Amino acid sequence: MPEAPLSRGAHHPPTAVPRDQPPPAAVRTTAAAGPPGLLTSLAPLLAEWLPRQRWFAGKGRPVTGFALVSATELLPWRASGGTPGLLHLLIRAEQPEPPGHRHGFGCGHRRGAAASDCYQLLLGARPALPPSLAPALIGQPSGGPLDGQTVYEALADPRLTTLLLERLRMPGRLGPLRFVREPSSAIPSALAPRVMTAEQSNSSVVYGDTFILKLFRRVSPGTNPDLELPLALARTGCSRVPAPAAWFEAEPPAEGAGPRPEPFTLGVLQPFLAGSRDGWQLALDALAAGGDFTDAARALGHATAEVHLAMARALPTSVLRRPQIEHLAAAMSERLDSAAAAVPALQPYRTALHGAYEDLAALGRAGRTWAAQRIHGDLHLGQALLTGNSGDGGGGGRWSLIDFEGEPSRPLAERRRPQPPVRDIAGMLRSFDYAAAVGRHERPQEWAGRTRAAYCAGYAEASGTDPRDEPELLRAHETDKAVYEVLYEARHRPDWLSVPMTAIHRLAATRA
Repeated sequence: MPEAPLSRGAHHPPTAVPRDQPPPAAVRTTAAAGPPGLLTSLAPLLAEWLPRQRWFAGKGRPVTGFALVSATELLPWRASGGTPGLLHLLIRAEQPEPPGHRHGFGCGHRRGAAASDCYQLLLGARPALPPSLAPALIGQPSGGPLDGQTVYEALADPRLTTLLLERLRMPGRLGPLRFVREPSSAIPSALAPRVMTAEQSNSSVVYGDTFILKLFRRVSPGTNPDLELPLALARTGCSRVPAPAAWFEAEPPAEGAGPRPEPFTLGVLQPFLAGSRDGWQLALDALAAGGDFTDAARALGHATAEVHLAMARALPTSVLRRPQIEHLAAAMSERLDSAAAAVPALQPYRTALHGAYEDLAALGRAGRTWAAQRIHGDLHLGQALLTGNSGDGGGGGRWSLIDFEGEPSRPLAERRRPQPPVRDIAGMLRSFDYAAAVGRHERPQEWAGRTRAAYCAGYAEASGTDPRDEPELLRAHETDKAVYEVLYEARHRPDWLSVPMTAIHRLAATRA
């Protein structure tokens, strides 16, 4: 788990670069923007460097082409002298479509059997790198406007990350980039930057233990929920979520006769909750000390309900009726079948697990409805921070929720869709099971059961609705989450497969 708050904590580790990553080959380039020759000179370097990054989503598939969406000089480079240059790029990386892939991502482009994801890159340029920046090296372009320069990952350079903060302090436009600052926010200058090392799908820079800038790496048109939701919550007065102080976005060029795409959300600056600890580590500490976590879980349930209630006030809601409920159950069944085909251990449980989804669909056919609203979308113990606690796992301190991006692998439109709040609750309940297993409690299901009950009770106290009162809805969502975990663990951490399989056994037995 990350040691600093406001990072993307999770009980899943960063995805490693596969050892069988295909070597880079000659790639196509398309540059409708930027200086002549820029993309052509960078493409061989990026084809090798990009797949090695932790946040690159297309690991295991070759990069076959690049297309330049935009190029902006945040700080011009010079052929001589000690001042580094800073170049902001939005680049589409084209790759073969993965087997069974149902949708595109990023800029939404497809070319035959290829798909493309759009990435945000921040490149530094110097004639030569000092030893401290050697690990950030990308390479030396041949030809083009950067000929003779050494290009590197700009976030490793404190001079350049300081410049990013200054851009956010002074809102305005620069080419396609637009920097916005909340009028009420006070952002001091000269805050020492440091890059966080625990990120998986994004990158973050902490400024003087005062602010944290989260930079989205794989981007797509539309407002990112990690800006949209905290901003809406702040305007309702909800203090459980750090309010954005500033952000920046890019306006992509229009393509063809169609409407101009929505702006890309590129980065969000929020208060850094110094001294806080995430719920995952607190739960493990409580388990290691033989302590109880029910008071903390009850308070966390209360905080979750407060955030859900505030989102329902701030943003549109809807009602799930028979067609939507049947569609939801069918999508869950489809994911189960796909996972069972890949993980044979699921096969004996398929009938019972499908039954949980059928129970949900049957209620829809009988006229049952459920409210849907905007939710966190990827809630677990690593996304909850406790400030002011003694560290003993008790209920003291105050919980905050962070990282409202949702599951980054899902399309942005899907992540912004209203959903039953119970999906967040199911994610947190699964996180308690993981903590009990990883913490090696002698009776993990008993510990998790007490903690789960306390969390649901806290949620009911604040919301007036106990998620346990709708067992079919909760069981279907928890089953769907456990099926996802089985597939994840089988692919990435086979030694952990027993954790979600224990839940699968329990959920199947409950249905039976």
